[in-house]
Amino acid sequence: MHCSLIPFDWDLIENHIPDLLRIVLSIKTGRVSASTILRRLGTYSRKNKLYAAFAELGRVTRTIFLLKYISDPELRSTISAATNKSEQFNDFIKWIRFGADGVIQENDRDEQRKLIKYNHLVANCLILHNVCTLTRLLSQLAKEGHTFDESTIGQISPYIRHHVNRFGDYVLNMDRGEPLPTYDFGSKNKKFANVS
Repeated sequence: MHCSLIPFDWDLIENHIPDLLRIVLSIKTGRVSASTILRRLGTYSRKNKLYAAFAELGRVTRTIFLLKYISDPELRSTISAATNKSEQFNDFIKWIRFGADGVIQENDRDEQRKLIKYNHLVANCLILHNVCTLTRLLSQLAKEGHTFDESTIGQISPYIRHHVNRFGDYVLNMDRGEPLPTYDFGSKNKKFANVS
């Protein structure tokens, strides 16, 4: 008999541990994919004992993680920092793909994948440009005698965007004259020169 503050069905997990391990090993060795297992378990009735054992094991795992999260400030800080970075990147990606309010309107899976990959490609190019520019500026400031500590450098983000004009620059110069066309192609292009 198991004693627990949170009522788990330990007997259900214990009775099905060989089946659970067999499925885990099958996934690990590549004999079956995780998505196939999830699909099969999802199509079974919720009264299925194996489905119930996996669900109960999931409750135990989530509860253990939640208790660690509550009791460990360093873990909370690490997760928060990683989540913030991920959210900053997602916001940056959404800002880059500004057309159609960032909604993928294609119903074709290949086209959707292309849009996502190209969007990430543009984002990564812009991030690389930002990092190179920031590195050059910091090196220049360091040569001028400025010093930086790690916390200052840690606050710099590669997701800056105020210097990017997504729509392009269209400058009208009303004083600019149109160049006159050249009709003389020279002696090297006689076949064009003889065209009447």
